[in-house]
Amino acid sequence: MWNSFRTDAQVSIETEIIRYPGGGGDQIHAYIARPRGAGRHPGVVLVHHMPGWDEFYQEFAERLARHGYLVICPDLYCRFGHGTSDDVTAKVRSQGGVHDDSVVADCGAALAWLKAQPDCSGKVAIMGTCSGGRHALLAASRVPGFAAVVDLWGGGVVASPDQLSPARPVAPIDYTKDLQVPLLGLFGNDDRSPSPDQVDLHEAELRKYGKDYEFHRYDGAGHGFFYYHTPNYRPAQTMDAWGKIFAFFQKHLSD
Repeated sequence: MWNSFRTDAQVSIETEIIRYPGGGGDQIHAYIARPRGAGRHPGVVLVHHMPGWDEFYQEFAERLARHGYLVICPDLYCRFGHGTSDDVTAKVRSQGGVHDDSVVADCGAALAWLKAQPDCSGKVAIMGTCSGGRHALLAASRVPGFAAVVDLWGGGVVASPDQLSPARPVAPIDYTKDLQVPLLGLFGNDDRSPSPDQVDLHEAELRKYGKDYEFHRYDGAGHGFFYYHTPNYRPAQTMDAWGKIFAFFQKHLSD
């Protein structure tokens, strides 16, 4: 849990940027964060948000690693070229967004990469925020082998036909029956995407199919309430949510 390490513990991590074989065998970049020292650790595929493969996600990966998780955060926009995360994201947006099939393939390849690491325990979760939450849920529903999924306010999980596109042809809620792993969902009640009504619809679908899930909703929080570099940041709700993430991982990723 948060701030629960012993002061005489050797809490340290290693980070690096690698290239790994993503979907279709394409070599794409990924940010790796891992605990130092001997032992095997649960894995996390960390799926970045629409603002891109950015510094926030590097720090996100590092926090997970400090809490004992081996993390890979793939650059889902790698095939669009390189520059600042803002520049690359603008290019991705101008081309209609990254295709769901591409993201799912890259996440499946990231799962395989983690499971092949000698310091991975073999249990791997997938998680993300915003579009990354949507993509994490989508990948967990379509790729076998994950042990758990965390959706942090994923917009577009519930979508009407007019909101679908060539890049996003199917709403993730339509794959609910295929989801075979526990789901943790964290949402702000002031959010518009997903709105509280959309979260209700998703929850009803999960209940309909008897899925293992837990949803937590926060008053006074909107979209992106984890983002300490924006006005959306809500520290009290964020820290409570981190506690729920670590408790969920402890339950589903421990040996």
